[in-house]
Amino acid sequence: QVQLVESGGGLVQPGGSLRLSCAASRFTINNYEVTWYRQAPGKERELVATINTSGSTNYADSVKGRFTISRDNTKNSLYLQMNSLKPEDTAVYYCNRRYSKVSWGQGTQVTVSS
Repeated sequence: QVQLVESGGGLVQPGGSLRLSCAASRFTINNYEVTWYRQAPGKERELVATINTSGSTNYADSVKGRFTISRDNTKNSLYLQMNSLKPEDTAVYYCNRRYSKVSWGQGTQVTVSS
């Protein structure tokens, strides 16, 4: 069964950093464009950052210059380095394939608060 497991979230003060991880099983992330999404309370899930099979990346305007998406093909894992965090970054973060999505994982909660 294809599975995505996100981890690395937590409570951080504004201006702080976190690194999220996404471990994929039953498919090879290097063969797909893979993406981080987030969903804040009362809002729809939104795309945060994506990396395609060539390694090209794209970011939502709200996180450009602060977040960096990367992957480790040897670990079949996706990462999101988040710096200069803001309260509006508070959300549950998910990873998935950009297209031909698989079942969503449980996500990882990121809370930015003083």
